[in-house]
Amino acid sequence: MIILGIDPGLDRTGWAILKKEGASLNILDSGLIHTKTTTPLPERLEFIFDNINSVTLKWSPETAAIEEMFLNKKTNTQANTVYARGVILLACKKSGLLINSYNPKTIKKNVSGNGSADKLQMQKIVKMILGLKEIPKPDDVADAMAAALCCARMLPLSQKIKNNSTCRTWNDVKKMQDAQRTSK
Repeated sequence: MIILGIDPGLDRTGWAILKKEGASLNILDSGLIHTKTTTPLPERLEFIFDNINSVTLKWSPETAAIEEMFLNKKTNTQANTVYARGVILLACKKSGLLINSYNPKTIKKNVSGNGSADKLQMQKIVKMILGLKEIPKPDDVADAMAAALCCARMLPLSQKIKNNSTCRTWNDVKKMQDAQRTSK
């Protein structure tokens, strides 16, 4: 399975292509989409859309893992990130990708075991899990890799939940996870 991880932003959008084959996880490509603050908003959004579209055409991922935003105040920066996230969602949808959104705390907890892990801790964990020679940089790309890793770990469970008609509540999901652990 090929997963496109994305850390959305208007100024900087990080992306990473993760290939999952059995237990093997490998980064095939990654990058940063950078827009200039002096460029008009519609052109910046179009640039992000076109770049995400190019990545999906080149790598043909099956699913996208997009980091959600934590909104605490209404600021221009957050509004602009919402716009960027919107065009990213549209590009992924138009490419036929299954879209998965994860909040930062879920990504941190799933990848590092600590929902409050800081940036450096996350970068070190991502480096270790993926067997990278160096800490992934910049932060936006490292965050995109973490989102893809989170998806790679969570997708099998969400598929089982989707295919299991007895899963109706969170307790059902926990029981299913416990049963999986004891059967190994």
